[in-house]
Amino acid sequence: MASAAAGHGPLDAEPEPTAHPHVTVEIIDSLASVAAADWNRLAGGEPFLSHEFFSALHESGCATPTTGWTPQFLLLRGKDGIAAAMPLYLKDHSYGEYVFDWAWADAYHRHGLEYYPKLLSAVPFTPVTGPRVLGASPHDRDRLVAAALGLARSLRVSSLHCLFPTRDEAERLRAHGMILRHAVQFHWSNPGYAGFEEFLGAFTHDKRKKIRQERRKVTQAGISFEWREGTEITEGHWAFFNRCYRQTYREHHSTPYLNLEFFLRIGRTLPRHLVLVVAHRGARPVGAALFVRAGDRLCGRSWGAVEHHPALHFETCYYQAIEYCIARRIGAFEGGSRGEHKMARGLMPVETFSAHWLARPQFARAIEEFLAREASGIARYVDELAERNPFRRHGANPAPARQAADGGS
Repeated sequence: MASAAAGHGPLDAEPEPTAHPHVTVEIIDSLASVAAADWNRLAGGEPFLSHEFFSALHESGCATPTTGWTPQFLLLRGKDGIAAAMPLYLKDHSYGEYVFDWAWADAYHRHGLEYYPKLLSAVPFTPVTGPRVLGASPHDRDRLVAAALGLARSLRVSSLHCLFPTRDEAERLRAHGMILRHAVQFHWSNPGYAGFEEFLGAFTHDKRKKIRQERRKVTQAGISFEWREGTEITEGHWAFFNRCYRQTYREHHSTPYLNLEFFLRIGRTLPRHLVLVVAHRGARPVGAALFVRAGDRLCGRSWGAVEHHPALHFETCYYQAIEYCIARRIGAFEGGSRGEHKMARGLMPVETFSAHWLARPQFARAIEEFLAREASGIARYVDELAERNPFRRHGANPAPARQAADGGS
């Protein structure tokens, strides 16, 4: 297994050399040596890619070598400083990725081969699309992708993976010989609704009736909601949210990836991006959901509840988020990974990508053939979903209904 040492250039391996004499590639195992302003300039204001977000993951102990995430970030340094960067991890498992390659690991194992460690470019525990190779110059980004592939070869790891890149970046990775994988998430888009009732007016009668019934159940249980933004989220709120978050994992017989220290850190360092929806039954808080504002989109991250109430999950995670976006004129709400049930609540299928390079040609060919079949299946799946569109005006971005909603729905 490849091993790392502390400090800069932590591996006994070098990426492929760059063609420009004034450009060098550096491998770092911590962002502590990189000025936040330098990193964030490349991240372009994306909170999930920010120095603060990665530092919170690392320094809280959530994404560390102990938990199977060994940072191996690549920096491209030019004569004027850092020109490009790539978050990269050496992984010894596939947890916390939301693009599932367990079957690939099993195939390696059955052939007496080691799948782990592997190299992974991703934001830990965050299935949100965004750039993974950061930098203004296409040439610099190409150099960094080549360096990542060179590092994978020199370390003799099984593979290199890039999760949730943008469409354009996915094509760039394909041009470097990586294989693309397609998947589906469910997002809500806001064409300019004046209010939640106008949004409901775009649904078919049956779907509109179901949503109203779900919301009514929550109201009849005596539950109300408050939106806490930024510095309005106190340590007490974070402690309660963490309790809810851990309860969700407990109910699914799983181990939570994040901890209270992580939530407190982002609360201090990224407050302008954070929204916490808290559900109250009377004076007692009973549930909460965390959202992150990233430009003109709201991204759902985690939720939990300490009491069970019918439809509380749908209300807290989806309807409250949609109301918030309408009130704040936010253009899109991303509801996280998977979940076809989200479509009935107005979130429509959106294609996502990942890119993969495998060192062994025979496995690369087999996986490429598998992904081609999988992509065809996903295309058919999206077509089938389109037939079940809940809106009266078909399409993923229906125009807001202008007529009054049916009063008896």
